Amino acid sequence: MSRGRKALRKYIVGLLAVVMAVSLVPTNRIRAAEPDEQAESVVDLSNIELLSKNGVVPKYIAGGKTEWELTVTNKNSSGDIQDIVVKPELGDMVENWPFQIEQQEYEQSIPVLTANETKEISFAFTQREDVPTKPYMISFSIYVKGSPVKTQKLYVNTTAKEQESNKNEDTQTDDNMLQDGMADFGGISNGEAVYSGGGGGSDSTSVPRVIVTGFTTNPAEVRAGSDFTLTVHLKNTSKASRVQNMLFDLQAPTEGADEQTMAPAFLPSSGSSSIYLEGIDADGAADIAINLNAKSDLLQKPYSIDLSMKYEDGAGAQVEAASSISIPVKQDARFELSEFEISPESIAVGEEANIMCNLYNLGRIKLYNVKAVFEGACIEKEEVFLGNVDSGATASIDAMLEGKKATEGPAKVNMTLSYEDEAGKRSESKKEFQIMVTDVVEDDMMPMMEEMEEEGSFPMIPAAIVSVLVIVIAAIVFIVKRNKKKRMKNEEEALLDELDGPSEDEWQ
Repeated sequence: MSRGRKALRKYIVGLLAVVMAVSLVPTNRIRAAEPDEQAESVVDLSNIELLSKNGVVPKYIAGGKTEWELTVTNKNSSGDIQDIVVKPELGDMVENWPFQIEQQEYEQSIPVLTANETKEISFAFTQREDVPTKPYMISFSIYVKGSPVKTQKLYVNTTAKEQESNKNEDTQTDDNMLQDGMADFGGISNGEAVYSGGGGGSDSTSVPRVIVTGFTTNPAEVRAGSDFTLTVHLKNTSKASRVQNMLFDLQAPTEGADEQTMAPAFLPSSGSSSIYLEGIDADGAADIAINLNAKSDLLQKPYSIDLSMKYEDGAGAQVEAASSISIPVKQDARFELSEFEISPESIAVGEEANIMCNLYNLGRIKLYNVKAVFEGACIEKEEVFLGNVDSGATASIDAMLEGKKATEGPAKVNMTLSYEDEAGKRSESKKEFQIMVTDVVEDDMMPMMEEMEEEGSFPMIPAAIVSVLVIVIAAIVFIVKRNKKKRMKNEEEALLDELDGPSEDEWQ
C-alpha cells in the first residue's frame, strides 16, 4: 500500500511540474512570418499630366504670397488611379528654391482620379526678398505608393525687390509681352509664339528678353521615323540692349511602351541637341535650326520640345530663359489586303459572283470611313461600306458582283479602297482581280416551242387530246387481240381432245 502511495505522489509531483512549465511559457504564440502589407500593385503614372491651370504661369513678387493653381489629369482611359500625391521638390540648394520655406513639406493628395478626369490642386508660396528677376524651374513629384515616381517640371516668374520699386517703361513693356506669351511646360504652340520668359542676374532694371515667335519644319508634315529640319524664330524684345554668347538646348519628351523602347521622341540626326548663336541685336530677330529624327513608333499627336536659353546682356550679365514648342507628328496608314476569293470565277450575264477578302490594319492610326468600290466594264458597279477600322484590327470585305457584259476570256475588275485619317484627309488604294462573264446559254427547243405557241401554228390543247385518244385506242386493240388469241387457243385444245377420243370398234 505504501508503494502505491509513493507512485501516486510521484505522479502528482510530475503533473504539477508540467503545469508549472506550461505556465511559464510566454502567452504570445509564434506565428509564421507574414508580410507587413500586401504587395502594392505598380501603377503606370506616365498618363498623369500636371499643368498650370488655364496655362497661366504664376508671377511672384518679393515678399508676396501667391496661390499657384494646378490641374492633374488622368489621361489613361482604361482605369482609375487612387491615392495620388503631388509635392514640389525644394531642391538641394537655396538658390534653386525662390520661396520662403514656411513648412517642412508641401504636398497635395488626390484620393481617386477616374479615367479622363481632371482635378485642381494649389500651393501657396511666398517669394523670398533676395530672389532676382528670372524664371525658376520647379520640379514636382507625382507618385502612388508602390509605384515609380514621375517628375514634372513647371515654370514660375519672380520679380526682384529693387525692380518692383523702380520699374521703367521698357521693363513694363517687356513684362507684359512675357505675360501674354507665356506657356507652361506642357503647352502647345502650333507655330505661334510660346515661351516661359526671360530672366537675368543683371542689376539693371531692364532685362533683355529673347522669345520664340514661331517655328517651321521641313518638310511641313513631320512623319514618324523620318528626318526633318526644325527652324526656330527668335526675337530680342529689348530696344536698347544687344544679347550675345547665346546657347540653346532642346529636350524632347521620353516616349516608349517599356524600358527597352524608352527614348526621346526626337533625337538629333547628327551632332548634339545644343545650338550656339553669336548674338541678336536690340529689337532684332534671328533663326536657329537643327536636324532631328522622329522616333518610328510615335503616336499621331503633337509632341512638346523644351527649349532652354542662356545668354548675356550688353553688360555681360548672365540671363536664362525657357520656352516650349509643340510639333505635330503624323503616322502613315499601313494596311494589307488578303487574296481575293471569287466564287464562281466565271458567270453569265445577269448572274452574280461572290468576292471576299480581308483588310488588316497594320499601322498605328485608326482608319475612318473605309469603303470598297468595285468597278469594271463587265460588271455592275458595287460599293461596300466598312466603317472605322482600329489599329491592329481586321475587317472583312464581302461583295456580290453582277455580270453586265460578256468578255473574251478573263477581264480586269478594280477594287478602290478609300479611307480618312483623324483630320478627315481622304486617301485611296487600288487592287485588281479578274473575272470571266459569258453570254446566256439557252435550250434550242424552248425558243421553238415558245415561238410556235406565240404564232398559233401548233395547237397545244387539241394535240394533247389526240394523243390521249391514240393511247386509248392502242390499248383497246391490244386487249381485243389478246382475248382473240386466247379464245382461238382454247378452241384448238378442245378439237385436239375430240380427236384423241375412243374409236367406233372400241365402243363396240
